[in-house]
Amino acid sequence: MNIYLILVALISLSAAFAYINHRFIKMPFVIGLFFLSTILSLFILSEHWWDLGLYLETKAYLAQVKLSSVILDVMLGFLLFAGSLHTRWDEIKLQLKPISFFAVPGVVFSTIIIGGVVFYVSSLIDVQLSLLHCLIFGALISPTDPIAVLGILTKANVSKKVESTIVGESLFNDGIGVVIFVALLETLKLGNNHIDFSHFGTLFLQEAVGGLLFGLVLGYLLHYLLKSIDNYETEVLLTIAFVMGGYALSNYFHLSGALAMVVMGLFVGNYKREASMSDKTQEYVHKFWELVDVILNAVLFISIGFVLVFINFKTEYIIIGAISVLVVLLSRIMVIGLPAMIFKSIIPFTKNEVKIIAWGGLRGGLSIALVLSLPDSEAKNILIVATYCCVVFSILVQGLTVGTIAQKLIKKTGK
Repeated sequence: MNIYLILVALISLSAAFAYINHRFIKMPFVIGLFFLSTILSLFILSEHWWDLGLYLETKAYLAQVKLSSVILDVMLGFLLFAGSLHTRWDEIKLQLKPISFFAVPGVVFSTIIIGGVVFYVSSLIDVQLSLLHCLIFGALISPTDPIAVLGILTKANVSKKVESTIVGESLFNDGIGVVIFVALLETLKLGNNHIDFSHFGTLFLQEAVGGLLFGLVLGYLLHYLLKSIDNYETEVLLTIAFVMGGYALSNYFHLSGALAMVVMGLFVGNYKREASMSDKTQEYVHKFWELVDVILNAVLFISIGFVLVFINFKTEYIIIGAISVLVVLLSRIMVIGLPAMIFKSIIPFTKNEVKIIAWGGLRGGLSIALVLSLPDSEAKNILIVATYCCVVFSILVQGLTVGTIAQKLIKKTGK
């Protein structure tokens, strides 16, 4: 099966599952797609008892696609640009302090907490995981994905302050998480048993600062080109070219393409957009990227459901996975709750708002893509199980309950 036919299968499944979900199940869009994709994956796994060859064929096709490369090298740039293009800077700016805190030191501390606890627990149950692999797991599982919860929280009537914080945090912590992951992975590939902090720091600065600056350059250049013409077809094509070309160049020069796309999207979507795009062009550009966002997220959440076929179901791996879910939840509570208690002037949230932000921090496709991109090893097999457990719990449990929890907390405070 070639790549085109695999894409046909994914799009067709996305459309079919979207219809079934909307018509019968009525879960939130991407949660419903992920749920149905997981059911299909379990059906394929059960084929072991039927011996029809479906399981081995599916696994071979997915290995051929290299799902991690598709997500990281193709889809991530489009998704981050689309998300940031529709984000209003004036709303983000009001919550810039808590967003910055959660997205930068928050991800760093989350990586350390998760990595340290998982390393300690794995040693207790005699599972061989190095500290470096545990920190890599902490980095890849720390970024949050707001796609599955934004619509739910909007219906629950949460404050704009909470909604903007969740959106802004997720946009930037994706980039920071990827930067930390890449720096740790480079350290792992060097064959070091310990972290070279000078090398790690250099890589971090190159990726993060370089990505931010490159995103500003791309954003201003795209803004200038859009401003110089008034033709919506050409302007839509320009945005596509800048996302594809800019993301590829970022990767080529070892800059954070994720951060570059976020900055470029925020710049183009907010900086004098009335001067750069006519009303008609703005309508076409925004609608085009809304559709791209919906389609790619549908394919993404369908795809991550199929990760089940890669999982090695050893008992100790499942134990690590279950423990990881608890560790990630506790880490999220600490990273959001403790700063809100200590730095009240910087993070001015009520206790109930903190609870909503903490519980609304879902993990998604980025975490799956990052863990699948690790070099083949026993540690990778363990981390795939741990990551998948966290993502499944996050999407199906947190995603389906966050709206109800938010409504109850809002009623309790009378807001």
